[in-house]
Amino acid sequence: MGFKMGIVGLPNVGKSTLFNALTKTAAAQAANFPFCTIEPNVGDVAVPDARLDRLASIAQSKQIIPTRMTFVDIAGLVKGASKGEGLGNQFLANIRETDAIAHVLRCFEDGDVTHVEDRVNPVEDAEIIETELMIADMESIEKRLQGLLRKVRGGDKEAVQQERLLRAALAVLEQGKPARAVAVDAEDAKAWAMLQLLTSKPILYVCNVDEGSAATGNAMSAAVAEMAAAQGAAHVVISAQIEEEIAQLSHEEAAEFLSEMGLEEPGLDRLIQAGYALLELETYFTVGPKEARAWTIRKGTSAPRAAGVIHGDFEKGFIRAETIAYDDFVTLGGELPAKEAGKMRAEGKAYIVKDGDVLHFLFNT
Repeated sequence: MGFKMGIVGLPNVGKSTLFNALTKTAAAQAANFPFCTIEPNVGDVAVPDARLDRLASIAQSKQIIPTRMTFVDIAGLVKGASKGEGLGNQFLANIRETDAIAHVLRCFEDGDVTHVEDRVNPVEDAEIIETELMIADMESIEKRLQGLLRKVRGGDKEAVQQERLLRAALAVLEQGKPARAVAVDAEDAKAWAMLQLLTSKPILYVCNVDEGSAATGNAMSAAVAEMAAAQGAAHVVISAQIEEEIAQLSHEEAAEFLSEMGLEEPGLDRLIQAGYALLELETYFTVGPKEARAWTIRKGTSAPRAAGVIHGDFEKGFIRAETIAYDDFVTLGGELPAKEAGKMRAEGKAYIVKDGDVLHFLFNT
């Protein structure tokens, strides 16, 4: 299981450069003019996890298979997008299909790179995009409420629930807040997600800084950090230009380059890790001589459902999960030593899988 994160922002803020680095391709055309990306570019990206390499080394696995996530490079939005400006309707539809938003903000000065608003102010840029998404949501909600009238009057329970949630969203939007500000109860979570409101999606602000600010950030990224904190949102500081350069290097060359730049790890690793946290995802592992593999689940997933990520039959016929904590597997030197030390547990259907668990599922066919 992975998830789809949409890369959004105004034109010329570095979205396509970031996408190129993520996918290690030049699939997205990076050009100095608006709408150079018209059809959304989609790329599956391996999720870096040093734990997987360590497990494979211990088990002497022949193959290493990381879990993956999908990034969508969506063309630049502009003021008026909610009214269809600059191919706005198409872009808004692309955003609606994603699970989360990585909002790239320009936090660098460069006279050679045009800014669509003729100034560089990432906080104002963020407000432009948020406003367009909020307007689009309000218009969508009003249309949906009209369409629900007959069903609500007829007492349709699903329609009544939808109307209640839509009105709750409309109330916060009219206060100038995004739909994600609505407190949603567990019993409403599924219906809420089905509404696919643009501003209900989790958001991660990506501060695209110049190369010299990659390690420490700058005044503009600090302003974004303050804005994100006020919203309860996350942010990462990254230099898309550096990341694109690193993407073309070997592992050894990249490590040397990062060291010279004063960086401990690629910014993309931090971006993906922040994305994981944003959607409350975690990883479990299956390890053997043939392969070591990482699997993505949401926090709070039961053992049978985690098994279902591998194959539906694993969930249907689930008997138990033989479980070893990552630290025990590594410290003791593998599955057999962990088992002999009493660190392998037999967990049943009620077990909630923990991040880093090394699992082996037993099931009926």
